[in-house]
Amino acid sequence: MQINNNLNYYYNMKKFFILVLMMLATSTAFSQGIISLMNRSDDFFKLMSEEKFKEAVDFFDPSVQSKITSEGLYELWSKLSMSIGKFENAEVVQSKTEGEFIVVVLDAKFEKDTQRFMIAYNKTEKIVGLYLQPKNNAPVYVKPAYADTLLYNEREVAIKGVKSNLVGILTTPKKQKVYPLVVLVHGSGPADMDETVGANKPFKDLAAGLAAQGIASIRYVKRTLVYPGEFSGAFTVKEEVINDALTAVELAKTLPGVEKTQIYLLGHSLGGMLAPRMAASSLTIKGIIMVAAPAKKLADLMVEQNNYMYAQMKDTTQALKKVLAENLKEVEKARITTLGTMKADSVVLGLPASYWVDLNSNDQVAAAKKLTKRILVIQGGNDFQVSADDYAIWNTAIGKKSNVTMKFYPELNHLMSVQKEKGNATQYQTPANVSAQLVTDIATWIKAK
Repeated sequence: MQINNNLNYYYNMKKFFILVLMMLATSTAFSQGIISLMNRSDDFFKLMSEEKFKEAVDFFDPSVQSKITSEGLYELWSKLSMSIGKFENAEVVQSKTEGEFIVVVLDAKFEKDTQRFMIAYNKTEKIVGLYLQPKNNAPVYVKPAYADTLLYNEREVAIKGVKSNLVGILTTPKKQKVYPLVVLVHGSGPADMDETVGANKPFKDLAAGLAAQGIASIRYVKRTLVYPGEFSGAFTVKEEVINDALTAVELAKTLPGVEKTQIYLLGHSLGGMLAPRMAASSLTIKGIIMVAAPAKKLADLMVEQNNYMYAQMKDTTQALKKVLAENLKEVEKARITTLGTMKADSVVLGLPASYWVDLNSNDQVAAAKKLTKRILVIQGGNDFQVSADDYAIWNTAIGKKSNVTMKFYPELNHLMSVQKEKGNATQYQTPANVSAQLVTDIATWIKAK
């Protein structure tokens, strides 16, 4: 057993230096119009549970209706009911694009057990495939206690881009007519609108928790996830993060109910690192919330992560030392500040040289010092991706400014959930929600104005 673990660690060590870039990128892809398909899936299961099988057949595309009959649906549902009891509800756990089709994966909860379904839709939102999936024993996301759906509404919005639009979700409190709004900005790498990592959905938690306390939010799928083709050449953090975030901020001003002078930006990890830069370029942003925001250069952070993982392995063999040295040598290539003779689209650690030049020219600490807008800095003590050292840098640089509030949570990890220790990436495979105290603290800070 120890040998297998060491082999896994060795492999992880080889690949670890890209962790901060990929942010353990989710395979879940929220495609355009996904809320509509989620609602349509709910309607389909409602008809099935009410035994309205003829109506359920109408959900299928004409090209497959010859193979799908009301009798066949009745037979399927009867077998499920006899085997695992009465149907209770269905929850979407994944959505992804497969060529021209959109696939929605749901866990249907019955009285005695849960059955996973996969439904394939075409562009006209008609079902072209319905499949029963094997039981999945992997941990899945669990809603936090503070996610009370009676307290908030959600609807789809579009984040407009130069080449293509992104789907987003506007979450608003039900009990208020006018409310502040927070735009949620992802960390590194491709990510869905919930910023799903393993069994965790920190942005989904934040949206629900803040809305329950009277604060709206916009979250959206990251462009690098749904339009990877737009990032095949040279690009910078403007195209990856900044443009869409600022577009979402401007969209917020046009939405009924949003208090126009109370629009905030919450940046997580890389999003937090870029938050001062975005705030400086926007007259609309009232303040920024920087969660696990690196104060150092990204290359320095990657060196720390490599050394941390090396220490975690407790393996002092020459082979592993060599891997560490090779990784650190690769990281040094990411410190470029000018292109020189390099082409802008030259690949360095999986990203174009133009990206590194732009990011290394970004002095987030200096930008934050110049801001007079409100700033909330949040850091977890059990975060192994961004350490307390970064928090200390922020505290030294801006902690005494009257517009800045510093919050350190010893027990929180990078995804803002309570943990007993720092651990490693396997921690993210266990469902854990954003700390309720953290949500309350953010809401309280916003309301203080």
